[in-house]
Amino acid sequence: MLLRLCLVSGLCLAALSSARAQTPDSTATPVGQPVTTQQTPPATTQPPKDPRDKPSFIPAPVLFYEPETGVAAGATFLPTWRHGRDTTVRKSNGRIGGWYSQKKQLNLQLSHTIFTRQERYLVMGDILFYDYPIFFYGIGNDTKESNESEISYKLLIVQQRGLKRFRPFWFAGATYRLTDMRSIKADKPTVNDGDTPNLLLGLTERERQPTLISGLGPTIIHDSRDNILSSFTGDYLEAQALFNGKGLGSDYSFTRYLLDARHYQPLFGTANTIWASQVIGQFHSGTVPFRELANLGGISLLRGIYEGRFRDRQLVAAQTEIRQHLFWRINGAVFAGVGQVAPHVNDLGFDRFNFAGGAGIRFQFNRRDRINVRFDYGVGSGGNSGLYFGVNEAF
Repeated sequence: MLLRLCLVSGLCLAALSSARAQTPDSTATPVGQPVTTQQTPPATTQPPKDPRDKPSFIPAPVLFYEPETGVAAGATFLPTWRHGRDTTVRKSNGRIGGWYSQKKQLNLQLSHTIFTRQERYLVMGDILFYDYPIFFYGIGNDTKESNESEISYKLLIVQQRGLKRFRPFWFAGATYRLTDMRSIKADKPTVNDGDTPNLLLGLTERERQPTLISGLGPTIIHDSRDNILSSFTGDYLEAQALFNGKGLGSDYSFTRYLLDARHYQPLFGTANTIWASQVIGQFHSGTVPFRELANLGGISLLRGIYEGRFRDRQLVAAQTEIRQHLFWRINGAVFAGVGQVAPHVNDLGFDRFNFAGGAGIRFQFNRRDRINVRFDYGVGSGGNSGLYFGVNEAF
């Protein structure tokens, strides 16, 4: 079971040293003030530049310990900026960072969400690299904890969305996604009982060989959130179809359909208490390798369940969260969620859900752009629990 103890004192020092220099964003809603839920489309004229609306580029140290990695250290940079002078155009943001462990394991990330002038275009993307051991429990909604198998691989993920606005808050375009998995191996020959072979060895020989997946497909997004990093109001809806095939260089041919719906609203009329909720579905047709199957758990979806604890071709899940301002830069959250996986859509059922829930603390080290560091503890089905460290909210 994953155990993460994170030390982020450097973040606190960075926040304290910059507190006097920061001024409130003219588009942000201060905590404790009434929230306006009416969204205003980006204006077509350019108002004078607000001198307080400056780009932010905050470095943050990363230091943690996990049994699989030992001590790991690195850094992350969190730039936020706005294109043009129109303050109704939401801020763009990015994340550049990585860490290296004493066991010579590497994790790198480059992510961005960019709104161009007047929000005519929305560009979102990620480049991720992992060289990291994981636990594999097999495939299905009822996998056993006793079948925990330690495996590892090197994985590169490149994903890019390019979309054009066709009406206020609505964008349409395409998504391209590439995954390149290599050096796939069973780190231990057996599962925990010492007798049963590692479950990776039970997969087809082809699935244990280097695999390239390449897919392209249409995407439509509705995004009326007031702030992308930590939303107080608004909605997010994404519908996507991704066609992976040999014509794009993919080793496997399959189709993935994604539906992701989120809602955010203040309770009691102020930004002190925010209710956030998400419903997500992922569905596959064709021949899908084990790494590309839909999976429950992790730092963003059903915290408290180990990422990949349950994986299969079809997935449905829902989670909800109450975010509460406590004092100073400290916020709290309680969350709960349900989800299940299945080989076919008609195998999904109301009596097959897995459960997860927990609570956490947030430290807001950039008030103007609402950038949070979060510590969450969750418990879930499958004998799982975990301590999670992340930047920004889970969803």
